[in-house]
Amino acid sequence: MIANALLLTLALFLAYGFWLLGQLKFMAAYKSVLLHAYGDTILACAGILFLNLFAAAFALQRRFLLKDTGRKLSHLDKQFQTGQVQMPVPAENEARE
Repeated sequence: MIANALLLTLALFLAYGFWLLGQLKFMAAYKSVLLHAYGDTILACAGILFLNLFAAAFALQRRFLLKDTGRKLSHLDKQFQTGQVQMPVPAENEARE
């Protein structure tokens, strides 16, 4: 779930970054001056934005993709406790090949 949230966050962050690059073309001539004066602030804001996007993606996945997980897993837990589950045993011949 963390990997999915990270992938979604990276996609959104890159999309926002490319959109922002398109909007700020007129400032390309001042790139070195802006990075020297405000580089740390820009990096800190980008890091905070990344963390917020990650938290939002993680929260949305937990909210919508893990519905009724406890109920579904409790059914399996009851089967394991009563011994009704028949687990297939791997054959010796398959393991050696």
